[in-house]
Amino acid sequence: MTFNGVNGEPQLILALSKGRIFEDTLPLLSAAGIEVLENPETSRKLILSTNDPGVRVLIVRASDVPTYVQHGAADFGVAGKDVLLEHGGEGLYQPIDLRIAQCRMSVAVNAGFDYDKAVRQGARLRVATKFVNTAREHFASKGVHVDLIKLYGSMELAPLVGLSDAIVDVVSTGGTLRANNLVEVEKIMDISSRLVVNQAALKLKRERLQPILEAFERASQQQG
Repeated sequence: MTFNGVNGEPQLILALSKGRIFEDTLPLLSAAGIEVLENPETSRKLILSTNDPGVRVLIVRASDVPTYVQHGAADFGVAGKDVLLEHGGEGLYQPIDLRIAQCRMSVAVNAGFDYDKAVRQGARLRVATKFVNTAREHFASKGVHVDLIKLYGSMELAPLVGLSDAIVDVVSTGGTLRANNLVEVEKIMDISSRLVVNQAALKLKRERLQPILEAFERASQQQG
């Protein structure tokens, strides 16, 4: 689908996910002179208008942002490093670490589980996660065999009911882990959100995109 902006010009489409990334991106958009006119938490609309008739915002699932941008359904988007690692980043230009929605990818287990003993060289571990590529690479680097169980939500439940020995998930405050008697035993990497741009759009719409990208970069550096 192609949206028309001012004077029939192709419109810029930004893909965002609801929640923390959306909220943290608003100041960056504001730095570029763009204000989103509707709140995705209260609106049922999935395509939101802005004060710039040449820019619209698509509200999509976080894990789908790279796909929309890769295939040109969106010109640019904001996605977490965790999502981009799973996606692979094909067809995407990733110019800026925006330093927003910061958290970490970690391993967590039931309190009392002997993780150090469980990850000895040559050991086998059952791990529940939606980040299967990241988890596979992490444990392979430690010489640990893993049986990966892909889940899409309520990761903390898996060790509690015996589905897995450990989970690999994104952790912010750790409050959900503590509430479910889980402990964070190893940090795999720090996570932040990045700007991703469709490579064709970068060439064909550079005149419109470049000022926004530059404004995002300046604003993200100030946050850093």
